[in-house]
Amino acid sequence: MNVPRSLLFVPGNRPEMIAKVPRWSPDAVAVDLEDAVAAGDKDDAREAAVRAVAELPAGVQIFVRVNATATSWHADDVAAVAGSAAHGVVLPKLEDPAQLADLAGRLGLPVIGGLETVRGVARCRELAAGCLAVYFGAEDYIASIGGRRTSGGLEVLHARSEVVLAAALAGVGALDQAVVAARDTDAFRVDSAAGRDLGYDGKICIHPSQVALAHEAFTPTDEEVAHARAVIEAGRSGVGVVDGEMVDDVHLRMAAAVLQRAGVDA
Repeated sequence: MNVPRSLLFVPGNRPEMIAKVPRWSPDAVAVDLEDAVAAGDKDDAREAAVRAVAELPAGVQIFVRVNATATSWHADDVAAVAGSAAHGVVLPKLEDPAQLADLAGRLGLPVIGGLETVRGVARCRELAAGCLAVYFGAEDYIASIGGRRTSGGLEVLHARSEVVLAAALAGVGALDQAVVAARDTDAFRVDSAAGRDLGYDGKICIHPSQVALAHEAFTPTDEEVAHARAVIEAGRSGVGVVDGEMVDDVHLRMAAAVLQRAGVDA
């Protein structure tokens, strides 16, 4: 299972939206039973989500975000996922490896773990190792630490960096924070570029319009691919400079990573 460039969250109680997912072409969809569903609607949403997921066509990578382990809805959510057509589960507010072990024992499905609390970020290195990927949830994190959210994002930079570092150390995927201004394409592009620069593989999308923007941000451009190929060829032929820059082992590794991300050969 590939790490998605876009993970589109769709409310579990909106089956008509779930049915539209293929037209938006996200790399993966997360049918959300947590934040997107009010407390009084949890049971109905769970049943509706299972039915809607079963009707999605082959080729759609389906995850279900269950409610957090500490909630009264978690066990029923997990049981519903076990009997569904989902390919994986999103576990929010992950804070303890035991939560992953319990989920693995009951489901045996790939997990995308949400690192979005003070405790989760503090333990992110040991938590990431048990996941297919992890995501950084900036809004919940800043609420848990008692900070204030700003447009510049300096208040979450340390935690955002810790999460992507933990993912790299564990060899798992890293999905960047959501942009809650759902229709602000400029804000999404700026934030995605910053996440890509930090090392993230993809991004949480909370609106269908963000999917194409995520793919744009996390797919190497033709120019980046051409430069990477030139660096690889320089390494093979012994040429020490490409576009005025020295070529050494670190540049070769970076070039190889660009080509792998683009899904092309050198």
